[in-house]
Amino acid sequence: MPSALESPEGGEEDILHYEEVEDGAVSPMDLSELLKEGTKESHDRAENTQFVKDFLKGRIKKELFKLATVALYFTYSALEEEMDRNKDNPVFAPLYFPVELHRREALAKDLKYFYGEDWKEKIQCSEATQQYVDRIHHVGQHEPELLVAHAYTRYMGDLSGGQVLKKVAQRALKLPSTEEGIQFYVFDNISNAQQFKQLYRARMNALDLDKNTKERIVEEANKAFRFNMQVFDELDKIGRALGEEAQDGGFPVHDGKGDIRKCPYYADKLGAASPSCPFHTAVGLARQPLVQLVLAACMAVAAGAAAWYIL
Repeated sequence: MPSALESPEGGEEDILHYEEVEDGAVSPMDLSELLKEGTKESHDRAENTQFVKDFLKGRIKKELFKLATVALYFTYSALEEEMDRNKDNPVFAPLYFPVELHRREALAKDLKYFYGEDWKEKIQCSEATQQYVDRIHHVGQHEPELLVAHAYTRYMGDLSGGQVLKKVAQRALKLPSTEEGIQFYVFDNISNAQQFKQLYRARMNALDLDKNTKERIVEEANKAFRFNMQVFDELDKIGRALGEEAQDGGFPVHDGKGDIRKCPYYADKLGAASPSCPFHTAVGLARQPLVQLVLAACMAVAAGAAAWYIL
């Protein structure tokens, strides 16, 4: 799931752009400005990935949303572990806001909602997510000054356009109004997101960093976007695979509601079919040669009648 970000004007058109218009006191050499200018191209590419475009249009399958939540859980677990490790390091300490920002526990609640009490036994880190996680751990342990790039890219997005994605997901997946399943986007300890983002950028701009280090942070932020895009592409491939399976000969087999394992069609795929599902029975009959012949004849008659009417 993307960490969507709002446009400079505060609208939703450029959902992945996270910087608002700053006041006149901002210097071109401030880290926030360098990041804003230095990641524009990455923003454009990220917001044009198929996964993000489909998500924003509400075209998100529940199974895919669950997998995106899993990816976020592993990503934020790594990020917050390294943030905890560097909470007293002057190159990162001013940006340490565990009470206000940390997402790991919120994501655990979402996974419990989607997968049940034993959710930890049902999830695993995907290949693309693991590469992202490995990079975060490397940075936290060997180049902690670059941790700024990962924290800034993730959390500022969550507080901005992420709130738009929350509404899209809630509506598209028919999630409860009590916000189960989307706790990731709920920041109970931040009363004013705009003011907090201003504070965060001010803290970041005040870090004692030389020009070379700032450039390396911008480069790392672009890497963070690339890791995110790799996760998006991985999810998109999974989504296409789900779509192909859902069509299986041209027939939809599941409406995306509830546990797919309880659908007799999927049970059949797993070797435990139940003949009691009306839809499954209809699909089976429709595949019989005699039934197909009768249907074809009926369609031919209907087509002839329609042609006659038009003439």
